[in-house]
Amino acid sequence: AMATLTRVPAVLAERRHPAADSPNMVVRRATHDDVVQKLKQDQREQDARRVAQLKIRERGLSMKLTRVEYMLDGSRVIFYYTSESRVDFRELVRDLAAHFRTRIEMRQIGVRDEAKMLGGYGPCGRPLCCTTWLTSFEPVSIKMAKQQQLSLSPSRLSGMCGRLKCCLRYELPNGNGVKHAGCADNGNCSNPTGCGSCATGGGCGSCSHHS
Repeated sequence: AMATLTRVPAVLAERRHPAADSPNMVVRRATHDDVVQKLKQDQREQDARRVAQLKIRERGLSMKLTRVEYMLDGSRVIFYYTSESRVDFRELVRDLAAHFRTRIEMRQIGVRDEAKMLGGYGPCGRPLCCTTWLTSFEPVSIKMAKQQQLSLSPSRLSGMCGRLKCCLRYELPNGNGVKHAGCADNGNCSNPTGCGSCATGGGCGSCSHHS
């Protein structure tokens, strides 16, 4: 896979540093041929998405195609989709395999993963946390909004994914009872000024609906 490297705050860099056995490691800098191949891959993914959406409509399947990922070597095509129920896509896989002449893989994802893949901007005006720096989805409950005395209106508490906003965790009272400390650790942080991720520009605690 190809990606763009960006500079992040030191605290976030430590939190997001991949494990030694993780496949998410930088192998080398992309060459001109790599860039050309990536552009061709992007075009293949767009074509594959168009074909898959057509086949889904023809089969009348209740699924929403989110993203298509073409392996650089063309050995496999992964189709990410969301659905509220179980989908029998065996015939669809046969159609796609016959069209693309390669291995087809279907992966069902949740609405939060869909928002992370598609990206966007939250009501705070910043890019979605799940797209920019969050590495996992932590549990979020309506109790967190009540603790902060926020409006319980679904339209104000729901994120782009339609679920409770991840940032409801960011301003919970920390271990010393200090509110708005930017602690995303469900109130278990013992630092009176918060867990530190906000102070370094990690995006925590800056949502306008919390102020």
